[in-house]
Amino acid sequence: MPPAKKRARKYDPVKIRAAVLAQFGHVRQAVGTLTPEQLARPTRLGDWTVRELAVHHTMALGMLDRYLAEEEPLKQEVGLLDWPFRTAAVGDQVADGTRELAASTADLDALFEQRAARTEELFAATADTRLMPTRFGAMTFADVLVTRTVELVVHTDDLNDALPELGVPYDRQALAACTRLLADALAVKAPGGSVEVRIPPYAVVQCVAGPKHTRGTPPNVVETDPLTWIRLATGRTGWAEARDSAKVAASGERADLSAVLPVMA
Repeated sequence: MPPAKKRARKYDPVKIRAAVLAQFGHVRQAVGTLTPEQLARPTRLGDWTVRELAVHHTMALGMLDRYLAEEEPLKQEVGLLDWPFRTAAVGDQVADGTRELAASTADLDALFEQRAARTEELFAATADTRLMPTRFGAMTFADVLVTRTVELVVHTDDLNDALPELGVPYDRQALAACTRLLADALAVKAPGGSVEVRIPPYAVVQCVAGPKHTRGTPPNVVETDPLTWIRLATGRTGWAEARDSAKVAASGERADLSAVLPVMA
């Protein structure tokens, strides 16, 4: 996909940092309660077990340490709205790394503790404007942290799907940032103004080519809740499934997003 032309919305760096730590903390607390039987359960992520999924949460923050240790790039290469479309290309690489770390980790509690402490150190020492290399190209530290809210929220939902009894909570700011970034990515993937997508209370975007709505009630409206939107945007839930279960309300002849979903696979 070509670089995003839509300008990324602004995120409060202080709130994003707090959201990343809070969401990681929720997962850390939940993982610390898991039994060996629960850790061995399957997940909806192919052949990953809950244990591998838990380990992957630490990798979402571990990449900060790894890339900040490298020399700072000379210029930014990837914008925030480019990121969602580049992740699929490294899926196998990430999966292999997850399995390797899970196989070499004997103490999950210690891994989470170390990662939380190190992330706080990095936050204290790193400016928002600092450029860092990533698998996708050079990004600002602030932008990378917004992508971490997506990683943590999406995989928290994967964890709750595998172990509904856990009920791992979602930090409000992390959920909001994740919802907004994926909604804005939809507007990049399907540019236009004929459909209004509403994800209260966090986001409203216009998308899909066609007659642009300017006043009054939009003729084509899609509305859903944040978690359903995140599942649609990442391929955890299909459009027809969400419609049939009344998780999505869609009105208007153009209000069918099946052709442009998922946004990020």
